[in-house]
Amino acid sequence: MKFPNRVKEHRDNLMMSKAELARKAGISVQTLNRIERGEACRVDTQRKILEALHVPVEEKDKIFY
Repeated sequence: MKFPNRVKEHRDNLMMSKAELARKAGISVQTLNRIERGEACRVDTQRKILEALHVPVEEKDKIFY
C-alpha cells in the first residue's frame, strides 16, 4: 500500500538535499528514500520531518495525506 506525500516536493522547494533533510530530522537517508517513495512511516518520524521542513504539525496534511 502506498502512502502519497509531498516530502520530496517540499524538500526540493527548499533546495535541500536528502542528506540534509535526513540529518535535520534525525533519520537515515534510507528511511527518507522509503518515505519519499510512499512507503509507510511512523507518526513520530512524520513529526521529525515536518519540524525539519519548518511545517507546523497542524499543517501536516499539506505534506502527509
